[in-house]
Amino acid sequence: MRRKRSLAMLAFTLLPGLALADPSGTYNVRGLNPDDGKEYTGTVEVSRTGETYTVVWEIAGTKFVGTGLGAKFNGDRFEMGPASPDDTAISVGYISSNSFGMAMYFQQEDGSWQGVWTYGGSKKAAPENWTPAD
Repeated sequence: MRRKRSLAMLAFTLLPGLALADPSGTYNVRGLNPDDGKEYTGTVEVSRTGETYTVVWEIAGTKFVGTGLGAKFNGDRFEMGPASPDDTAISVGYISSNSFGMAMYFQQEDGSWQGVWTYGGSKKAAPENWTPAD
């Protein structure tokens, strides 16, 4: 046990610029609407629920509920699969009322997540950023 703890401490010392993974948490959201380019803000909560993520946005009083899968780099390959605390990316499908959509987010060095999203029937995609809530 002592050896494992020492190795973990050494890894954190040698890799100071490495952001901690795992998208679970509460974030402030800022994005653009793909139709008109208008900015919106809100919150999003990400929870690991077994092998998937539950993602709940609240934007202008409307809730959007999604289910996500994780991804991470494994050597020189990008690997998608069940949700894991090592995930540095998340792919989400979501629903709201009679609409559905999809999004993909990547963790940034500062702990924020940058992504792009669209909804069913749209011919455009738009950016969305998550910053950790205080």
